Amino acid sequence: MANLSQLRRQRMLAFLEKMREQHKDDDEVLVAINEVENEINEKKYGLVWEEHSEEVEERMVDEVPIFVEDKDKEITMTDNGYNFLLEGDNLHSLHLLEKTHKEKIDVIYIDPPYNTGNEDFIYDDNYVDKEDAFRHSKWLSFMKSRLTVAKKLLSVDGVVFISIDDNEMANLKLVCDSVFGADSFIGCLPRVTKKSGKQHSNNIANNHDYVLVYSNTESPDTFCGIQVKDDSYPFKDEFYEERGGYQLNQTLDYSSLFYNEAMDYEIDIEGEKFYAGGDKTKWKNRHNGDHKNTDWVWRWGKQKLAFGLENGFVVIKSSRNGKRIYTKTYAKASIGKNGNDYFIDYVDRENNLSSLSLTENSFSNDNAKKELQKVMPSGSFDFPKPSLLIRQLLEIIRNKDVEVLDFFAGSGTTGQAVLELNKDDGGNRHFILCTNNENNICDDVTYPRIKTIITGERKDGKKYSDGVPANLKYYHTDFIPKKNDNLANDLIAHIDEMIQLEYGVKIDKEKYISILTDEDADELEKNWTNYPNIRAIYISRHVLLTGKQKELFGTHDCFTIPDYYFREELREAGEA
Repeated sequence: MANLSQLRRQRMLAFLEKMREQHKDDDEVLVAINEVENEINEKKYGLVWEEHSEEVEERMVDEVPIFVEDKDKEITMTDNGYNFLLEGDNLHSLHLLEKTHKEKIDVIYIDPPYNTGNEDFIYDDNYVDKEDAFRHSKWLSFMKSRLTVAKKLLSVDGVVFISIDDNEMANLKLVCDSVFGADSFIGCLPRVTKKSGKQHSNNIANNHDYVLVYSNTESPDTFCGIQVKDDSYPFKDEFYEERGGYQLNQTLDYSSLFYNEAMDYEIDIEGEKFYAGGDKTKWKNRHNGDHKNTDWVWRWGKQKLAFGLENGFVVIKSSRNGKRIYTKTYAKASIGKNGNDYFIDYVDRENNLSSLSLTENSFSNDNAKKELQKVMPSGSFDFPKPSLLIRQLLEIIRNKDVEVLDFFAGSGTTGQAVLELNKDDGGNRHFILCTNNENNICDDVTYPRIKTIITGERKDGKKYSDGVPANLKYYHTDFIPKKNDNLANDLIAHIDEMIQLEYGVKIDKEKYISILTDEDADELEKNWTNYPNIRAIYISRHVLLTGKQKELFGTHDCFTIPDYYFREELREAGEA
C-alpha cells in the first residue's frame, strides 16, 4: 500500500527544488525555501502543535539568568550537605541547573499543571482557559521546553515520575516518548485521587490520575519494588502468618452503572439471606423488571463468592443498615483465576512493582489535604499530593543516596517526603525544589513547610514533631542585562551560588572557601593560620597561583571553578 503522506511530501519537495533553481541568486528566498523544507521533513510520527515561546525564554536572549541567595532563610543543622529551594520560573532554574547538575540528577518527580481549563495553568502571566484555541499547544510548548532540559540532567540510571490526568495524559505520553525515547518508558501507574464520592465525566466517575515512569535504564539494580507499609494492611486474622495483615474493602454490593440480573442473586450464608442493596422486596422487584439502568448488584459472581467464603476472603459486619458483606485484601495474598478455577495467589509485594501499586486510599488527595493542614494549619494549596506518594516512588529506587529534583514543587511535598524517608530508613537523599511564588505560595507555604519538617516547629510556634535535622539554602532567580560594561564582575558576584548548588556546600569562608581573584589567593595565603578548619577550596581557573600557594592550598581538597557557569554568556557579550 502507498504511503500517501510520503507521496505528498515528495511532491512538495520536488516543487521546492524547482523554486530553489529559479531563485538560486536570491539569498532571502533560498533561506525561506530551506525553512519550509525543514518543516516538511521534520516530523514523520508523533505530536504536531503550534509552538509558542515564553517571556522567560525571550528574556534569556538579552539577559543572563542568575541565582541570588536569601541568606536570611538558610537553615543549617547538620554537616550532611545542603538541600535547595529555588524560587522563580522553573525554566530559568532548569537553565542554570543544566550548568551545575548535567547528568547528576537521579530522580525527578514533577506534578505539572493538568491544564483542566479551570485556572490551573498560567502561561506568560495569563490563565489558559477552555476557550483558548491554543490551550493544548501552549501547554505542550511549556512542557517540552522543560522536559528537554530535564533529560540532560538525568544521571545514567536516572528515573522520571510525572503526575498527570486525562486532560493531557495522551499528549504527555507522546512528548515524553519524543524527549526521553519510547524505549525509556517503564510504565503508567494509576493513582487513586478520591475513594469516596464521585467526580463525573461522561457518566464515569473520575477517581484516579496517573504517574508516568521513564528511566535511562531498565537495570534490575535500579528498581526494587514498592515496600508494603504495615498500616496499609492493619487487621489480623487466622491466616496472618501466611497471608500477612489485611485491609477491609468496600461492601460486596454496589450500585452498578449497568444493571446485570445475573450479578443480582440471593446469597445464603449459614441460613442468613443477603440481597444487594440490603432490601429483599426491592430485589424481587428488580427481578420482575422494575430496575433502573444503574442499580444494585454484587461485585463477585457466585463461584468467586463461594471460593472467597471458603477461604476467608469475605467477612460479615454490622452497620446502621443491618449486616453487610465486605471483602478482604491481604498483604501477601489475593484471589487468582486460572480458566474457570479460582486459587489463592500468594504475592511477594515487597519485590513486586505493580501498575496498581498506587490505588490505595492512603495515596488520595483527601489525605494530602489533611497532611498539609497538620504541618501548615493556615497554609492553602489546591490539590496537593500526599508525601506518601513520593515516598513510595522513592522507595522504588534501590539507591538511598540520590539527588532528587522537583521543578513543579508547589507546596513542597517532595521535600517533606525526602526528609522523612531519610529519617526512617537512614538514607542520604538530597532535594532541589523549584517553584514560583504565585500567590506567595513559596513564602507562605513551601518554605514554611520545609522549615517545619526540619525544625519540628510550625509557623504558629507550636510543636509539630521532633524535627528532621537537615540543611537548606533558598535562592531567588534574577537577570543581569548582557549589555553591561560590568557584566563579568556582576556575574562573578554570583559564582558562589553556583558553587554551593553544584557541590551542596556553604561557602562560609571558613570550611569552604572560594578564590575568584589573585587578590583572594594572596589574602588566603597571608592569613593561612587563621583557617584551621578548611575542608575544600574552590579556585577560578583564571587565578594564577604562586608555587607557594599551590603547595599550601594543595594540603586540602581543591576544585577548579568551571568556566561553564557563565562562559557562553560572557562570550556572547564579547568578554570571554
